Amino acid sequence: MRRNIAGGTDWEPIVGYSRAVRVGNIVQVAGTTAVDAAGKPYMPGDAYAQTVRIFEIIEQALTAAGATMEDVVRTRIFTTDIGKWREIGRAHGERFAAIRPAATMVQVSALIDPALMVEIEVEAIVG
Repeated sequence: MRRNIAGGTDWEPIVGYSRAVRVGNIVQVAGTTAVDAAGKPYMPGDAYAQTVRIFEIIEQALTAAGATMEDVVRTRIFTTDIGKWREIGRAHGERFAAIRPAATMVQVSALIDPALMVEIEVEAIVG
């Protein structure tokens, strides 16, 4: 059984995607950026703060899907500045030090808004 979880951003209906999708015990969370409650970029220029905010949004999506951060088995991190890997990695390590999912971090040329420096996807397996 498939369950789509909406995140409430303006991009979801335009692009045609869900913040997360759960099928059976697998949860896939879409690429998530750091936006505030109004959908505006959160803390432009601060890769660490953006990464922390992204994990807050991802955790909300996982909770809505009946999963937790402890269920995460893979993260994919996209950044517009790989030189910020330490700040991004520190935020990742703070959330996943005990969980240790498989992880990838790559530099990309741009994200949907130039003020956004980081986008993260996660995969979780519940149970």
